[in-house]
Amino acid sequence: MGLLTHLFYPWGLLLQAAAVVHFIRRRPDTYWLFIIIFLGPIGAIVYLFAEVFPDVGLLNQSFKGISRRKRIATLELTIRDNPSAGNYEELGELCMDDGQLQRAREAFDKAIAARSNTLDCFYRRGVCAILLGAAKAALPDLEMAVAKEPNYDFNRAPALLAQAYALTGEKEKAEALFRRVTVVSTLSETYLNFADLLASEGRNAEAREWAQKVLDKEPTMPRYLRRRERPWFRRARKTLKKTGIRA
Repeated sequence: MGLLTHLFYPWGLLLQAAAVVHFIRRRPDTYWLFIIIFLGPIGAIVYLFAEVFPDVGLLNQSFKGISRRKRIATLELTIRDNPSAGNYEELGELCMDDGQLQRAREAFDKAIAARSNTLDCFYRRGVCAILLGAAKAALPDLEMAVAKEPNYDFNRAPALLAQAYALTGEKEKAEALFRRVTVVSTLSETYLNFADLLASEGRNAEAREWAQKVLDKEPTMPRYLRRRERPWFRRARKTLKKTGIRA
């Protein structure tokens, strides 16, 4: 292995460095870190082929992000002359998709103040609020969305409303709604939020069951979906560990 490292020098070190950086950013299975470190350049090459090259397809999302940010800048200029509800709503949607939740929430506030009455505008404002940790502020918007369309956003609306109830101390309402939603929804987010509620009440065995349901999906998922679901898998393992099982 030392001879191979010498032959690859200095490119082998660069490959290892690139592999480690990608590992830190993407956080795949831990065993890859040992492969990169202990197998040297060969391990880095194996990792790059197995984990990095499939991410090339995600570059399209990066290009979309660049285009989205350009559109955001254009809208911000347009709003100076035309602060319409439609412009603010589009700005909020773009900022939300770009991960700028606070800016998105502010844009939805202005859209609603400018007389936007679209359900999606209220719902998205509620989603931004709960993701920003303002569950109480999210309740009216999420309740409105669910009251008008009980299965709104493929059942994510009632699931997030259940989470808002849980975070504001209305645990009985939260559990009842979670149980209704989980009959028809398989979102990992929903399962894990429900598991957190159960764990907060000391019902660790039930919490583990819902966290395990998330991990049970992993083996049969297409590779691209497993990559997208990694954050949820990590969270599920943390829940199992927290409630008494080392995953």
